[in-house]
Amino acid sequence: MITLKSSREIELMEKSGALLADVHKELRHFIAPGKTTWDIEVFVRDFIESHGGVAAQIGFEGYKYATCISVNDQICHGFPKKEILKNNDLIKVDMCINLDGAISDSCWAYVVGESSEEVERLMDVTKKALYLGIEQAKIGNRTGDIGYAIQTYVESEGYSVVRDFIAHGIGPTIHEEPFFAHYGEKGKGVRLKEGMTITIEPMVNIGSWQMQMEANGWESRTLDGSLSCQYEHSIAITKDGPLILT
Repeated sequence: MITLKSSREIELMEKSGALLADVHKELRHFIAPGKTTWDIEVFVRDFIESHGGVAAQIGFEGYKYATCISVNDQICHGFPKKEILKNNDLIKVDMCINLDGAISDSCWAYVVGESSEEVERLMDVTKKALYLGIEQAKIGNRTGDIGYAIQTYVESEGYSVVRDFIAHGIGPTIHEEPFFAHYGEKGKGVRLKEGMTITIEPMVNIGSWQMQMEANGWESRTLDGSLSCQYEHSIAITKDGPLILT
């Protein structure tokens, strides 16, 4: 069932999203060569809890961590680990926060230390794809309009959109209807209505869109070993257009 949020509920989600955005801003300064993804996990959890929030991913469908941290060819749902990060590693940090009952969800990409032209271009294209998708998140459009905008842009740049993981509604829990892909056709899918709250979270690969799952059933990698990038915002559909909550 799709839930339509009141202005009060959206305001609370904005506050949760603001805290999440603050975590990502702090990570810009924290992430560095020599750190581990476990260091990031501890930092994020401590920051959320010290600001009155709850790391909402912990316990969700059995997941054990505050963050999903995916490195280089990992697409998503990477476990925090003790491996040391090095220059030019591309990492994606995804998290959800519950603040006073309101849920927010966002992933951001970071490059560790010095970057390369290849990594920077992939990050730029993925971020632009996110915002092109957000532009379509308005009353009367359909979820297929979001996927079409993302897919056509990404493929025009010579990259591919991951097809095995999808966007979703958010609130009152992390995953709500509607569920929709980051590729597709204009005019198809669920029609967007005022009060809907959704995520848009394109995952973009340099090579093929195909992926493989790790034995743990959570972590995924590109099938061809190419780099993968992701950016994600939580969005509210309002009469004034899409409202970024994170």
